[in-house]
Amino acid sequence: MTPLRQRYIHDLELRNRSPRTISCYVWHVAAFAKHFGRSPEELGPEEIRAYQLHLVHERRASWSSFNQAVCALRFLYDVTLPRDWTVTHIAYGKRPHKVPSVLSRDEVRRLLACVSRPVHRLLLTTLYAAGLRLSEGLYLQVADIDSQRMVLHIRHGKGQKERLVSLSPTLLAELRAWWRIRRPPLWLFPGQGGDRPLSPSVVQRACQEAARQAGLTKHATPHTLRHSYATHLLEAGLDVRTLQKLLGHSQLATTAHYTHVTDERVRGVISPLDLPSEPVAGPASNSPTSSVPTPPTTARPAAANSPRGKRKP
Repeated sequence: MTPLRQRYIHDLELRNRSPRTISCYVWHVAAFAKHFGRSPEELGPEEIRAYQLHLVHERRASWSSFNQAVCALRFLYDVTLPRDWTVTHIAYGKRPHKVPSVLSRDEVRRLLACVSRPVHRLLLTTLYAAGLRLSEGLYLQVADIDSQRMVLHIRHGKGQKERLVSLSPTLLAELRAWWRIRRPPLWLFPGQGGDRPLSPSVVQRACQEAARQAGLTKHATPHTLRHSYATHLLEAGLDVRTLQKLLGHSQLATTAHYTHVTDERVRGVISPLDLPSEPVAGPASNSPTSSVPTPPTTARPAAANSPRGKRKP
């Protein structure tokens, strides 16, 4: 490991960035340096611009990946390798806002019923029951279950933020049955060997296979279960502020995205094309013009002594 990479990692650790964020940032900086075959110490704004164009036109990277690279390079040249040029000139890409895919409650049941392995099924059930991200579910520990207060303690939230979420009585019963069988010592959903959690890719593949077995045509991933959790709670009448706390969103605007798919009033609006015909005013007639009422004619007052006539009172 080069001294620059080591310093970069230490700078990220000092700011309490998660291991996943550190790994992601290091990968993007390494890819940037490899593209030019030179150390980042020798590169500057022009190379950054050229690399961004490379990501867009040649790599056709997603906007999420593009912006991750921007964050990694901004941190590098703002903290680890501070430069006299402004890092804010490293432009972010504008991500398109898409309505998230949401499963109905019946589709969720069908999906979970088709998960073959019990550990995968219970993990996916937990994601839906508590609205967790996949990483949050994977890093749940046995000690995080508080059955006295009926809450789950989420210790590995996004941005290293902890929070409490409500614990479903149905989920608690399933977790207790699972613990009696496996008795995991630390991780609630351990992988092979028991010393580490399950692999994210294994759970994602299990979810995709279950969606195929269930005959779902919608996009279905572990994160789709989180979207479905939020949508179903809003449809049941939960206020957005409370949902924000449950999901661990720092900004209400992020939670408000779910209102685009849950607003019952939108689904209840009648199109003008389907509105009933208005009753026809005026006398009935076989003439096609009889439906248009004729305005009454009013005689104009004759002029008296003035050429303009008398004014109305």
